[in-house]
Amino acid sequence: MAASIAEIERLIAELEEQIELVKRRTREQGEDRNDAIQALEGQLTRLLEQTYANPTGWDRTRLARNPKRPFTLDYIRLIFSDFLELHGDRLRADDGAIVGGIARLNEQWVTVIGHQKGRDAAERHQRNFGYARPEGYRKALRLMRLSEKFHRPIVCLVDTPGADCSVGSEENGISESIARNLHEMFLLRVPVIVVIAGEGGSGGALGIGVGDRVLMLENAIYSVIAPEGCAAIVWRDARRGEEAAEKLGLTAHNAHRFGIVDEVVQEPLGGAHRDHDQAARTLKTALERHVSELQALDTDTLLEQRYARFRRLGVFQEGPAG
Repeated sequence: MAASIAEIERLIAELEEQIELVKRRTREQGEDRNDAIQALEGQLTRLLEQTYANPTGWDRTRLARNPKRPFTLDYIRLIFSDFLELHGDRLRADDGAIVGGIARLNEQWVTVIGHQKGRDAAERHQRNFGYARPEGYRKALRLMRLSEKFHRPIVCLVDTPGADCSVGSEENGISESIARNLHEMFLLRVPVIVVIAGEGGSGGALGIGVGDRVLMLENAIYSVIAPEGCAAIVWRDARRGEEAAEKLGLTAHNAHRFGIVDEVVQEPLGGAHRDHDQAARTLKTALERHVSELQALDTDTLLEQRYARFRRLGVFQEGPAG
């Protein structure tokens, strides 16, 4: 399946190149080529619709990992204004895998925090491919507490394969930093909205993943483990990641069906990487609505509903034996 999707993506890229070529020649030569352009664009739309009409879990995984997908700093630039990035955990260091600061959502000041993977090789190395270290989660918590002090809502954008599991992170308390964030986020006395924007991987996602509302982009994934890691453990064969992706139920629609997320945010046809502006506009509309609804609640109700929301997760009933 992966090979066929890759081949279709190449066909899509070729069609886009043809469309751009015809448009450029139209501008340069002044000829009317609208019919040819419309025919090619119609072909492209049909191909996208056929390809992504019923994507599998593995297809969604590939889309969530697309290197051209919008990252946290892209969403901050497109959705918020007057962003001021704040650095450091005030204990040890600054972690580039988590960015955060204050910004305005229209006229409302908020605190925005999220994972950042990086675009080119140098930035990916600087940001550790989005694998946050203990100081990243401590920085996030520092910004959350600062937001609480000034009564600002918090928006967390999750996009990480998982937390950093190097020896250095273990020595510096990666497990404790994530656990502390989980505890403290339940007690924050301001609205918290979490958005699973790309990869929502394991404890790395949970470290900034407790909120009054949890939204998930249509082609994002949310899972206790990456499909390849699951396959390596269960079948001793990481190459069976595609099969594991189906078993894990890691898609947005599955997460919504089980009550893990509150809303699935639609993406442009073919994925958010195809139209950053449209993806950001749709997400901004959802954020505005949820911030407004949460700010209408008094603090006690906010905390009670947040606690009850997560207590509902994982409830099950046992059937009769045999």
